[in-house]
Amino acid sequence: MEKNMPASKRLVKNNRAWMNGEFKGKFLVTLSAIIMIAATISITIFLSTKGLQSFIKNGVSLIEFLTSPDWSPTGENPVYGALPFIFGSFAVTILSALIAAPLGIGGAIFMTEIAPSWGRKIMQPIVELLVGIPSVVYGFIGLTVLVPFIRENFSGMGFSLLAGTIVLSVMILPTVTTIATDAMSSLPKSLRDGSYALGATRWQTIRKVLIPAALPTLLTAVVLGMARAFGEALAVQMVIGNTRDLPGSILDASATLTTIITLNMGHTTYGSVENNTLWSMGLILLVMSFIFILIIRYLSARRKI
Repeated sequence: MEKNMPASKRLVKNNRAWMNGEFKGKFLVTLSAIIMIAATISITIFLSTKGLQSFIKNGVSLIEFLTSPDWSPTGENPVYGALPFIFGSFAVTILSALIAAPLGIGGAIFMTEIAPSWGRKIMQPIVELLVGIPSVVYGFIGLTVLVPFIRENFSGMGFSLLAGTIVLSVMILPTVTTIATDAMSSLPKSLRDGSYALGATRWQTIRKVLIPAALPTLLTAVVLGMARAFGEALAVQMVIGNTRDLPGSILDASATLTTIITLNMGHTTYGSVENNTLWSMGLILLVMSFIFILIIRYLSARRKI
């Protein structure tokens, strides 16, 4: 029947069907974007409102909150100093990045430049396996293997910044390795050929040509790993010790913003000063997430130039 229709009518019908599908696709994509934007704005407003109540409503000093090393919300003279937890979060994040960055980038160079034919066949499944392991498994392995090892071979109880750093470095290693591998693989072959044509060796090409060319993306990989490490809670909570004091060394127990929130939030009354200060710690985590995003955006802009 449709074959007997005039060509003009068939064209009009096809055009209407195409426009209808175009409208539906555009509507779904726009709706998804609006939902994502609305969710982000809602979370930001909610966390900002709750996080600022301790300073506006309860009269907690912002300077004291950020700089005081004392945390005693249930004492006779309550003190709300979050410095030990802020320091712990930054310490484990930076230290884990210092471990994971050279390992991840080195693994990426091995897979793409040293052994491109069989390197990925061995390394890629290992990286994917690390990605699929839940956080609680990392924490449990650290609790049963790493903590006793540190206790028996070093001073202290084993629960320490060192244990948290090692666990986090293994957790963020797949992120760094995957992005670094993609960065090295995306470099044009002409860079390698030009370097070899000038008489450079493989290591000279990697060190002086390929790594500088991929440096913005490599730094982005490290920053993404740090962003995940800064917000990790469960695995770190199981091995870091969760004390309220500033650590004197890497072998001392400590706590992070995420661990203190997860440990204390369920034991506080909604709307109390302690509850509001825990929300303030959550606001710090949100602000740090925004800072990591801004750093990534800056690095991405450098990569496009």
